[in-house]
Amino acid sequence: MLSKPLTTTDTLSLGFMLFAFFLGAGNIIFPPMAGMSAGENLTPAMLGFLVTAVGLPLLGLIAVAKAGGGIPVITKMLPAWVGTAVAVAIFIIIGPAFAAPRTGLVAYEIGLLPFLSEGTATTQLFFTLGFFVLATALALRPGKLLDTVGKMLTPALILLLSVLAISVMVAPQDPIGAATETWQENAFTTGFLEGYMTMDALGALMFGTLMVDILRRKGVTDASAQAGYLMKAGVIAAVGLALVYISLFYVGATSSVLAAGSENGGAVLSAYVQQVFGAPGLFILSAVVTLACLTTAVGLISACSEFFNSLVPKLSYRNWVLVVATACAVVANVGLSQLIAISIPVLFIVYPVAMALIMYVFARKQISQRKTVLGAMITVAFVIGVLSGLNVAGFAPGLVGAFSFLPLYDQHMAWLPLTLLVMVSGMAYKRSEREQTPVAVQG
Repeated sequence: MLSKPLTTTDTLSLGFMLFAFFLGAGNIIFPPMAGMSAGENLTPAMLGFLVTAVGLPLLGLIAVAKAGGGIPVITKMLPAWVGTAVAVAIFIIIGPAFAAPRTGLVAYEIGLLPFLSEGTATTQLFFTLGFFVLATALALRPGKLLDTVGKMLTPALILLLSVLAISVMVAPQDPIGAATETWQENAFTTGFLEGYMTMDALGALMFGTLMVDILRRKGVTDASAQAGYLMKAGVIAAVGLALVYISLFYVGATSSVLAAGSENGGAVLSAYVQQVFGAPGLFILSAVVTLACLTTAVGLISACSEFFNSLVPKLSYRNWVLVVATACAVVANVGLSQLIAISIPVLFIVYPVAMALIMYVFARKQISQRKTVLGAMITVAFVIGVLSGLNVAGFAPGLVGAFSFLPLYDQHMAWLPLTLLVMVSGMAYKRSEREQTPVAVQG
């Protein structure tokens, strides 16, 4: 059956849907802090961030379309436990371990903390408990309320960010300051690694399958056509995300005095909005971001619960919602800055594996011995990722130091040349096979 072409309106709608998927409220807290830290090295830092926060999610979506499915399909030639382990790790990260608890903390940092004389562990506890109780209720009975609120919140959030972008370009508050720490000499690489924190490349591998299903329901059945439409929609989403991130980077870079001493991007953004727009602007930002965080939390809790229910059906979806939401509430009370610090080593381990999967999909037609090459790429990315995670966490310095001879190791990027080497070797072996295959002579 031939694929049905999408109209321009359908393609634009798909692009805006992708933009809404990626623009979680948590994503807006990282660029301001990175921009303030990068200072005079704003441009290379921003470019590095855009590679992992915008470029990789786009490639991840296209990879899912090209493969015809997500991680289980990409890894189908390997033992089933490999794909399951990678999927479980990603769902834990974007669910109860980091991304979902972060929504409650961002809501607290931007939605309540600016209005308190001083935040305490008690206020954070009660806020996050209430937040996840409400998220649990909505995840159990989402109905049409969540869709309606989501459709209203996304335009409102875009409008707020657009106003911020215009204001910071027209009237920046402070001069751009000096770069700090690792942003001084390795601004691009540090920005690249900071982009891990959005977790969007991991999310792309998960809900890319959902986008493919949407295209199939619209009559787009051919894999190449699906990849083409996802690329167009992805470009629309990527342009929107890039504009948002660039403006937020600039907010941070021009708040070097105003937001001095801030521990995270939520505090930077709140300080800027209060200075420029006063209490009314801060109230609107708080309300919209809090509700946006809530819809994101409900989506993540629901997705994780459905996934774990498919793995362990003996525990019902309802019970999985309760388990995941409870874990989120507990993890949320470590604090936003602490949660970000804890998540960095874990993301240094998982992100290289996700990127190895994406690289493999784009190169697989040129690779011989695909099972061996894919297994080797995942293994290399994982092992080097573990070393990077241990390094950034300060564990096992003797073991970690023994591998310092690897290229880009000091920048936590050694996985890239080594994974590329495995991939290129597989491609070269296939070319060698073709050259050695005798050509049949027709007589």
